[in-house]
Amino acid sequence: MTSLLCRLFVKDRENLRSSAVRHAYGSMASGVGIVANLLLSAAKLVAGVLSGAISVTADGLNNLSDAGSQVISLLSFKISAKPADRDHPFGHARIEYVASMIVSFLVLLVGFELLKESARQVFYPTETDFSWIVLVILAVSVAVKLWLFFFYRSIGKRIESSVMRATAVDCLSDAASTGAVLVSGIVAHMTDLRTDAYMGILVAILILVAGIRILNDTKNSILGSAPDPKEIEEIVALTAEYPQILGIHDMVVHHYGAGNVIASFHAEVDGAADVFITHDVIDTVERRLWSELGIRATVHMDPIVTDDERVQALRMAVAERVKGLDDRLSIHDFRFVEGQTHSNLIFDVSAPFELKQTDDALKRKISSAISELSPNYFAVITIDRQ
Repeated sequence: MTSLLCRLFVKDRENLRSSAVRHAYGSMASGVGIVANLLLSAAKLVAGVLSGAISVTADGLNNLSDAGSQVISLLSFKISAKPADRDHPFGHARIEYVASMIVSFLVLLVGFELLKESARQVFYPTETDFSWIVLVILAVSVAVKLWLFFFYRSIGKRIESSVMRATAVDCLSDAASTGAVLVSGIVAHMTDLRTDAYMGILVAILILVAGIRILNDTKNSILGSAPDPKEIEEIVALTAEYPQILGIHDMVVHHYGAGNVIASFHAEVDGAADVFITHDVIDTVERRLWSELGIRATVHMDPIVTDDERVQALRMAVAERVKGLDDRLSIHDFRFVEGQTHSNLIFDVSAPFELKQTDDALKRKISSAISELSPNYFAVITIDRQ
């Protein structure tokens, strides 16, 4: 069904880097969600009113809020498709993160209201009259929500959309919560047990958990999250094809929405090589990163000494001592400046954020290790947290 809908409503559907194609995917998916949730909401609200079951009515209101969320998604895709302008030089794709946050707030609001009403029903219960028609409606709703989960997850992966991924999580939560209401209805229909209010509380908790998960994922996107390891691997693999690049470091990757990735990193090159040839290699790497990976990269050349045996030996000795302090540490940008009274060993140290030592404490430990090579060596260290 997903493939059929894509073929019917998305032209040039394989051109995923096109903002127009992403807009078409988003509009189609949002439209499907609006129609499905409105139909489910109408059926459940009618069933809830006829049966007097608060959990069914609440589930119907949840579907109504889902339809509202899809309207927000539809608007976000329309805005994100707008081209870059003077006020927004990196485009408008990050509006999807804002839309995801709005969706999470709506989900949390519905969960809170349902929890409050269900708790009231525990202390002041009302009679319910579940029928097989109500149970069939709920069963169909579970099936539809499960299909929507796989549908949105597929679209979310295809166009790298945080809104679609958030909606997929919400649909899975809805399927679980409606399933809980269905079980409650069957139990109430077959026995004298009245579990409606308690199932309402369970549904509310599931909805709240889904809202918190969406909010947390969106918060990370807005604050700036670590790049995908696969993205890093692809950049490293591409640069490794060029023997002129001896190593890369200080990589920074920014996401301005799907299809808009900006990166920068330093490439170590032979300082004695022809600068024009080396620059041509760097230009080629930047072009390939854009054409093959969709990454707008700025690569800084770091010339290093490769033909001085003494400097190379010092570099290896320093690298060994730094790594001896912690296996996760490494050095780059090594330079040696010899003086009459002392010599400077200038280098950067890559350290993980998980390393609890402060930068100053780490510098002191490294300086102490370097002084073992010679008391005349003075370490000038920059710590790069990664």
